[in-house]
Amino acid sequence: MSAKNSVTAPIEREEKNLVLSKAELEKAFRLMYTSRAIDKREKILKAQAKLYFQMSGSGHEGILVAAGMQLKPGYDYILGYYRDKALALCYGSDAYEIFLDGMAAASAPNTGGRQMPYHFANPKKNVLPFSSPVGSQFLRATGAAMAGRLYAQIKEISGREKFYHEDEVVLVCGGDGATSEGEFWESLNRSCIKLGNSYLPIIFLIEDNQYAISVPLEAQTAGGNISKLVKGFEPIMLVREVDGCDFVQSYQVMQEVISHVRKNHSPALVHAHVIRMDSHSESDRQEDYRPKEELEQDKKNDPLARLEKYLLEKRWFSPDQLEQIKNQIEKETEEAAEKALLEPKADPKTIYNFVYSPTVDPTSSKFATEPKFEGQPLTLAGMINKTLMDEMERNPKIVVAGEDVADCSKEAQMDKVPGKGGVFKVTKNLQRKFGSARVFNTPLAEAAIVGTGVGMGYRGIKYVGEIQFIDYIWPAMNQIHDELALTRWKSNNNWSAPIVIRTTYGGYLGGGSTYHSQTRESIFCHIPGLRVVLPSTGLDACGLLRTAIRCEDPVLFLEHKKLYFAVEGRSPYPGPDFMIPFGKGSIRKSGKDVSIITYGILTWKSLQAAETLSKEGIDVEVIDLRTVNPVDWGMIFDSVKKTGKVVVVYEDTRFCGYGAEIAAEIAEKCFEYLDAPVTRVASEDLFVAYCPALEEEILPEVHDIVKAVKEVVNY
Repeated sequence: MSAKNSVTAPIEREEKNLVLSKAELEKAFRLMYTSRAIDKREKILKAQAKLYFQMSGSGHEGILVAAGMQLKPGYDYILGYYRDKALALCYGSDAYEIFLDGMAAASAPNTGGRQMPYHFANPKKNVLPFSSPVGSQFLRATGAAMAGRLYAQIKEISGREKFYHEDEVVLVCGGDGATSEGEFWESLNRSCIKLGNSYLPIIFLIEDNQYAISVPLEAQTAGGNISKLVKGFEPIMLVREVDGCDFVQSYQVMQEVISHVRKNHSPALVHAHVIRMDSHSESDRQEDYRPKEELEQDKKNDPLARLEKYLLEKRWFSPDQLEQIKNQIEKETEEAAEKALLEPKADPKTIYNFVYSPTVDPTSSKFATEPKFEGQPLTLAGMINKTLMDEMERNPKIVVAGEDVADCSKEAQMDKVPGKGGVFKVTKNLQRKFGSARVFNTPLAEAAIVGTGVGMGYRGIKYVGEIQFIDYIWPAMNQIHDELALTRWKSNNNWSAPIVIRTTYGGYLGGGSTYHSQTRESIFCHIPGLRVVLPSTGLDACGLLRTAIRCEDPVLFLEHKKLYFAVEGRSPYPGPDFMIPFGKGSIRKSGKDVSIITYGILTWKSLQAAETLSKEGIDVEVIDLRTVNPVDWGMIFDSVKKTGKVVVVYEDTRFCGYGAEIAAEIAEKCFEYLDAPVTRVASEDLFVAYCPALEEEILPEVHDIVKAVKEVVNY
């Protein structure tokens, strides 16, 4: 074959607006055809039960390759969804890697067999961890874009240029169905709000194939056109609509959009009209809800066939040359599948690997440091504020964010006002000291507070986010459960998000009611990978918060509102290096007759009960767990073995509350040492009421603890 006719030889561009060489067009065709060939081979393997799951990306390849070819792996970031294998191919994935994922091989590079295929995760190439929950990717990508802008603005970070590029871009992809999720709209809103001195360099690529499984666009999107719905974000957000099945047009639009976002540090949305050539997945049958005529029309719009036709019509390639390329790719794909089949499956013995950091253990003695007291006693709230001050001084990569956490968002007015600093003043003066790039208010959107924090955590920002009340945390549960806690395990330790989420909880407020007084810590202890901490004293709040910030696991840090300014538990500041390991309880009072296992504000009520009981000759031991995931089982079991009798006291509901698990473990592990049934004192199985008299009836009180202990002792 002569150089003139070679498939890689560059030739003069034939169209005025065409910006592609022959080599680039060949690359595009190869990438698109490889994605299609993988789909084809996966279907065969799935039918042979050699692959556990298959989902097609056929019909989406044009816009994805057009975008991926113009981004820079290891420089720009991508976060796609399950139809985006063509995008992953642009970022260095190959057929062999994708087959390893689908076959759940131990050597599968993205997840190690822990997730379905197409959940790409490559930190070296800046492939952020793909995920399955529809729409969750948008907030995490927004957070990743925020991280880049924070690095640009936080001058104190040593070598910060290693962590970002001034003109970097974050690309996040989703289907048309994902635009119905609230997290999508929260992401658009956040990207169009300035972070310091700039908006966010993020591109939202919506791959609109007209269907979310079987739900058509007209039943999904108002007006049937997402790009028209988002016009209100202009002019901050550049919005473009494109035929995503036309590779050349897609390339030109993406070229414009990427250039714009790089230059202006502002967001863009590309609404790409694509087709779904196959059913939603192998478990779906689109012929059940799509007429034959519609499916035939889609085939005529196949982006791969259209590119092939274009290359032939423009005489970039001959039919023989394209056939040669296709045959080569088919052969390579088949060989990759056969090679992947030889790899051993994921080892069941590894299931607990990477639930938490394998290198930094916050339960270890490294996190046990002695206090060096200084100054006047501080309340729990004051201790948290002082700890945040010292940790932010120590580590310039720490940022504090949440609703109302700043002193004043309008910096020009800062000197005219006392400053807010949180609804309980816990973050007061942090913004004044460290600036608005490190302490900033967020929109009132709990999913965004957590989800953007996850994205920042991916990129090394130590994010300390605040949810004002645990009662309002539920919109963020998708991000907490499916992304934050799961990141390290699902990506096989490729990525982590070691951030801290602070929130208040608990009752005894006398008027807090149903939306300001719940506990619900047991729900979060059902989430592997998430540390859950509940200090009951100022000293513990300091030591545990510092451990939470310095460890490499995500932490939910629960702060009891009633204890914020309580006289009980005040302490002088223990110094800027004081830490308490997780999973280490505290014996608040030693005793020999009965053990009380408790935590939070019930620690203090248990101590009051113990004092009352001592007057009747009953010697009570009170153990404050301090963290409920992990748990100090050793301390619990030792105490129970010593006393033989135990009362578990907790603020959550009795039924399915956290204390029920403590009681069950004691009954199972210490049965032969027990001289009485394990007893629980907890809230009624209700919400906390507004009227103080009702609240008192619902929540556990000192007299309830006294009564329970007497019953156990007299059993």
